[in-house]
Amino acid sequence: MTMPETLAELLVRRGAEQPRREALTFLGDDGNHTELTYAELDARARAIAAVLAETCHAGDRALLLYPPGPEYIAGFFGCLYAGVIAVPAYPPLDARQAARLTGIAADATPSAVLTEVAFLDLARDLLEPVMQDTGIKAAWIATDTAAPVSDSWLVRHNAERIAFLQYTSGSTGQPKGVVVTHANLLHNSAFIRDRFGHTTSSRGVIWLPPYHDMGLIGGILQPVFAGFPVTLMSPLSFLREPLRWLRAVSDWGATTSGGPNFAYDLAVRKTTPAQREALDLSRWTVAFTGAEQVRPATLDAFAEAFAVAGFRRRAYFPAMGSPRRRSW
Repeated sequence: MTMPETLAELLVRRGAEQPRREALTFLGDDGNHTELTYAELDARARAIAAVLAETCHAGDRALLLYPPGPEYIAGFFGCLYAGVIAVPAYPPLDARQAARLTGIAADATPSAVLTEVAFLDLARDLLEPVMQDTGIKAAWIATDTAAPVSDSWLVRHNAERIAFLQYTSGSTGQPKGVVVTHANLLHNSAFIRDRFGHTTSSRGVIWLPPYHDMGLIGGILQPVFAGFPVTLMSPLSFLREPLRWLRAVSDWGATTSGGPNFAYDLAVRKTTPAQREALDLSRWTVAFTGAEQVRPATLDAFAEAFAVAGFRRRAYFPAMGSPRRRSW
C-alpha cells in the first residue's frame, strides 16, 4: 500500500477504511466528552472545505481562531482538504491578544478567518477594524454551521503542497512565520511514530495548545498519522487542576502523553498522596517532555511521587524540535 502524499489524503483513507474507529475524544470541563470517529472527522473536514472552496483559492491562507476542541481539528483538516494554508492561532479575548494576532494577520494576509459561532462576534469586533486598516479583506466563517456535503467531494491541493504556517510567540518582537509542507509533516510524523514506538494499539492523552508544535504535530496529527485514538482536553483545564491530566491518563489507559517541564512540576505540587494512590499510570510508556529546559530534579520528583500509581521512570522521553521548514 502506497503512503499518501498529504495528511488530507491520509485522513480520507482512514475515513473510508476505518470509518467507525475512534479518532479523538475531547473532554469538557463539565465532565462530558465528545467523540469523533475517522468517518465523522472526514465528513466535518469535507463540509468546511466545501465552504472554503467557495470563498478561497488553493494557496490562500486561513487564520484559525478556535478554542481547543473538535472544531479546531476539523477546521485544520478542512483547510488541508481545500488546499488552503492553515494559520493556527486562538480566539482573542482582549485587545492585547488581538494586537499579536494582528501582526500574524498582517504577515499571512488571510483570505478567510475560521472560528465558531460563540467566538465570531468577539473576534471580528477585535480584529476586523485593524485588519481592514492594513488592507486585509477576509471572509469570516463560523465553521460549526457548515452543512454536510457528499463524500464524493474531492480533496484539492495547493501547488506547493503547503499545509500550514507556524508563527512564533512574538514575545521578543513581531511574530515570524515558517512554512510547513505536507512532506515536512509526513516525514516528522513517521520519525515520531518510530522513535516513540507508536502503533495502532497506542492511546494518547493531550492537553497541550493545538496551535503549538507539540500540541498540534505531536498531539493531534501524530495519532491520525499512526492510527491510534487520542483523548484531548483544554490547556486551561490542566492549568486549573493538573490532576485532570493524570486522571485522564489513568481513566483512558493512555500509553503516550507529556508536556513541558513545568507540567510535571505542577502535577507534583498540586496533587496529594491520596489522589496519586487512586490513579493507574502503569500503561503510560512514553512520557515525553520538551519545549523548554528539562530539569532532572523535576523528573526525579515526579517519578518518585507517582511511583505509587505505577508510573515508571523509564517512560520518560526527551522531545525537542520541529519539522524541517522554511521561512514565510
